[in-house]
Order: sequence, then C-alpha cells, then structure tokens
Amino acid sequence: MVQINLIYEGELRVRAIHGPSGKELVTDAPLDNQGRGESFSPTDLVCTALGSCMVTIMGIVAARHQIDLKGTTISVKKHMIQEPVRRIGKIEVHLKMPAGIDEKERKILERAARTCPVHESLHPDVIQEIQFDWA
Repeated sequence: MVQINLIYEGELRVRAIHGPSGKELVTDAPLDNQGRGESFSPTDLVCTALGSCMVTIMGIVAARHQIDLKGTTISVKKHMIQEPVRRIGKIEVHLKMPAGIDEKERKILERAARTCPVHESLHPDVIQEIQFDWA
C-alpha cells in the first residue's frame, strides 16, 4: 500500500505528497477546462503514467535478459473527448527504441510494455495506440 496525500490549494490547483518519499507534485486544470494550465493536469498524469509504466516494466524485463534500453525515448499524446462525458478518449504512445535489439528481444519487450499495470488498469474504452520505432 502506498499513501498519497492531496491538498486542494484553490483555483483548481492540487498539491500531492507521495507518502513514502515526501516528494511533491502540483496539478492544474488545463486551459480548456477553466484552469491555468501551469502544470500537469490530472489526465496528463494518467498519460504520463502509461508511458512511464511501459518503459519501467520494459526496463525490468530488459535487465533480466541483459538488454540495454538506455536512450529509449517515449512521446505520449493525449486526446480528450467531450461526449458522452469529458474524459481521455485516446492515448498515443510512441517509443523510440535504441539500436541492437533483435527480433526475439523486441517481442519480449513489446509484450512487457503492453501488460504494464497502468495499461491493464485503463478502461477498455480508452483507445491506446502504441507504436514502437526500432532503430
């Protein structure tokens, strides 16, 4: 169990404190939803969590197979929809992978990414477009 404590600071800003580490982050509502857009929005964090989780799980599997993932970059694009309710409609994840990874290792890593806990936790109505760019 991990506890995260949140404080509403007003003006659609929330400060979150990670219990185990004490690290803090701030969220703001986005400009298109009455906010200032001065920080990650809660839905931005969901998309960030997906990309981060995917590469973290890949990193765990890569270490087990002695695969070097240094230099991997991930670009995540969030698409909001308004109907039937405002929510994330689609998340595009583009992973640019380093050179030197063979076909067998690629399959292992792609399977790991597609089974990360965040990917598995998102509602099936949220479209997840995942693209690997193998150098």
